[in-house]
Amino acid sequence: MTERPGTLEIRTPEGIAFALPLAGPVTRFLAWTVDLAVITAVASIVGRLLSLVVVIDIDSAQAASLLTYFAVWVGYGIATEWRWRGQTLGKRVLRLRVVDERGLRLRPAQIVIRNLLRFVDQLPAFYLVGGAAAVLSRHAQRLGDLAGNTVVVRMPRSGMPDVDQVLAGRYNSLRAHPHLEARLRRAVPPAAAAIALRAILRRDELDDAPRVDLFRELAARIRDWVTLPPDLWQDLSDEQFVRNCVDSLYRRPG
Repeated sequence: MTERPGTLEIRTPEGIAFALPLAGPVTRFLAWTVDLAVITAVASIVGRLLSLVVVIDIDSAQAASLLTYFAVWVGYGIATEWRWRGQTLGKRVLRLRVVDERGLRLRPAQIVIRNLLRFVDQLPAFYLVGGAAAVLSRHAQRLGDLAGNTVVVRMPRSGMPDVDQVLAGRYNSLRAHPHLEARLRRAVPPAAAAIALRAILRRDELDDAPRVDLFRELAARIRDWVTLPPDLWQDLSDEQFVRNCVDSLYRRPG
């Protein structure tokens, strides 16, 4: 498979391929300006609160201000990207998301690494180092992305797939447990959900053995990401289980 410019193309061991559009340096810079405004405001508030409770000299105050900014900057990136599955406020506004470069779920270590290296990427000013790295790298990765094995992709606006056409008339035991469906939507990475949907759509194109192997792997991955009561899946085939999960991931509530 020849990778198209501006996309991250991933092929699973089972032969399912999908592509994610990469975010360019300009879009990422715009998202950073939104985050910068938030971080500056939060750091300013925290600094003022500290000045009210701690009496320090000017030099110590300046040092405390820098440390506060550093802590807020790093903590903001780590907390939001973990809580919002690869998004900061700026990325949410610009519809961007950080993902593992293989399409897997982000690990905490990856989020920490890419955020700690922000201070290198933004040298000497305005993300010049990081911007140069993004322009020169194959997948528009800054140094933090290269170290953390992450990429930033665009989340284009698109209609939800019509799962009724694919799953019409199929009983889904998960539909009786909205809290479990919500847990599933939070836990399964968007790229993995796309792979599962593609597998369901193309299942009739696969030979029997690869089809069984594919759905066994997908079912195992989903159960690794989210704990579901065994009575909801242990009597189902792996394909039926994945089909139910796709239904819950993509069907609009209600």
